[in-house]
Amino acid sequence: MDYLKITSAKNLSGSIKISGAKNASLPLIAMTILAKNPVVIKNLPHVADIRTLLKLLSNLGASCEFAEDSVTVNTAALTQTKATYDIVKTMRASILVLGPILARFGHCEVSLPGGCAIGQRPIDLHLKALEQMGAKIEIHAGYVQATAPDGLKGCNIIFDKITVTGTANIVMAAALAHGITYITNAAREPEVVQLCEVLNASGVKIEGIGTAILSVHGTSGALVNIAPFAIIPDRIEAGTYLCAAAITKSEITLTNAEPKHLGAVLAKLEEMGCTFTLADDTITLHPTEVLKAVKIVTQEYPAFPTDMQAQFLALATQAEGTSIIEERLFENRFMHVSELQRMGAKITLNGHTATVNGKSELSGTDVMATDLRASSALVLAGLVADGETNVHRIYHLDRGYDSLEKKLENVGADIIRLKEK
Repeated sequence: MDYLKITSAKNLSGSIKISGAKNASLPLIAMTILAKNPVVIKNLPHVADIRTLLKLLSNLGASCEFAEDSVTVNTAALTQTKATYDIVKTMRASILVLGPILARFGHCEVSLPGGCAIGQRPIDLHLKALEQMGAKIEIHAGYVQATAPDGLKGCNIIFDKITVTGTANIVMAAALAHGITYITNAAREPEVVQLCEVLNASGVKIEGIGTAILSVHGTSGALVNIAPFAIIPDRIEAGTYLCAAAITKSEITLTNAEPKHLGAVLAKLEEMGCTFTLADDTITLHPTEVLKAVKIVTQEYPAFPTDMQAQFLALATQAEGTSIIEERLFENRFMHVSELQRMGAKITLNGHTATVNGKSELSGTDVMATDLRASSALVLAGLVADGETNVHRIYHLDRGYDSLEKKLENVGADIIRLKEK
């Protein structure tokens, strides 16, 4: 098992190229199940979750041919319709194959999912929507067993709460359904928007893209032709490196970024005193010598993303004054607090709210990653902690960050990946 050894950083400088978005890649890979042609996906990040989902498709009978930053997925010979536990247990997003497999074959079995232990993320909204579309759903021996022998039917779906994977799953199911599916309270994340845009360009008419109300005109079971496309930049990776620049008081430029997807993150960094130079696909952070305290409430896009909460909590330990961070989406997403406290952070928890009293003098020590974004928060803290910080269990980090230690090393960080003894 690997870990990261980080020594307190001097000023960082230079540029970091942002990889393709993991959270956009996963539904787009699942979408290839709907294609009648080999699909070329470019700007694919090299992260563990991507490899897991491609392995799942391979187990179902697809072929995957890799180039440097792209993959060609051919699902023409797909024969299996059962996503087994040994794959699905490692990644919650595997549930994304449920909608497209059911829409294409009229039956499927998908193991109940795993993933990060940040709280309950039930799939009942997915299943309820599929039942509205005419599917028969049973849960047996840890598997979702779904059948729709006459195909899925378009209908009116109103999500009780916003669900990103649920929206993506139902959009893909609706793509091959009979008639029009109307989705109300749909997620508006850029990753969902790209899925809709690619399907729309492939002949599946989708209205309302980027809004909370989608209309998906199904093809009545006809597979679609999907042209090559490139994954959008990873806004969470970009936000993480912006926090690295801010916490180390460094000027860093991000390339291959999308500023429009980072509105809430940039606004909070500005509140803390940072400034920016923005271009079409670059963001340069100009740091402030004195970070100001901030109040953050995580909500669905376009509000502040829950996937940036941990990183900003680490950043807030270096701000002057009291910061308040409220987590409204996941109940267990403060597990990194205890590790930051071990480093000297002054943080108190009250339910879903963290109060951070800064500025804290952090000390390097051994810490343990508990989930994907918590991992990056500990790395950020290690960049400014006195002495040496060892971040263990970074397999969480590898699920969503492409070469994080190399990218940070290239801008001057003292960070190295080592093997546990």
